[in-house]
Amino acid sequence: MGDKSDVWQGTLALMILRTLEVLGPLHGYGIARRIEQTSGNRLLINYGTLYPALLKLEQEGYIASAWGASENNRRARFYRLTRAGRKQAQRETRDWEKANDILARFLAPEQKF
Repeated sequence: MGDKSDVWQGTLALMILRTLEVLGPLHGYGIARRIEQTSGNRLLINYGTLYPALLKLEQEGYIASAWGASENNRRARFYRLTRAGRKQAQRETRDWEKANDILARFLAPEQKF
């Protein structure tokens, strides 16, 4: 596990929203595994961070949840993206793309801007 990093501050909500946008409803374990898989197994999702983030997103109206049965027939809470969540995912994606563009300018070889 030495190669895995914690999720960067401020990125978990976007990763959750994008995961639900792409894959549809998932339970918490499925969301965590998908984020880790998408990162090429470079990120470590801490459940003590994931579930409070899911609760916050639900309280903000970006996701909704309902109980259902998981793949192994266990009771699990499934999360889905709401219309507001879809819009928030788009906003946050734009914001991170802008931030990434700005940061790339600082990391690029010295050049005149």
